[in-house]
Amino acid sequence: MKTICAALLAVSVCAVCLAGTAQAQSYSKAVQQFCQADYKKYCSEYGLETTALRSCMDRNGKSLSKSCVRALVQSGEVSQAEVNRRKH
Repeated sequence: MKTICAALLAVSVCAVCLAGTAQAQSYSKAVQQFCQADYKKYCSEYGLETTALRSCMDRNGKSLSKSCVRALVQSGEVSQAEVNRRKH
């Protein structure tokens, strides 16, 4: 549970950082695969690769699956250090 909470906070940092980006980055295949159910459950009303989607995933971070959080870390969407930092 703490890992998921930490991921929520970490994803929010990513969303804020990416909000100013003119063009959204593509999600990795791992993120697409492992976060698909989380996307459908919590954020399907938002377009893919949008700032709104990133914000939605951030707001629902406590509920994200462990595999999704792991994929976000592995793809560089959020750092493991940030996830660890937010656990405490």
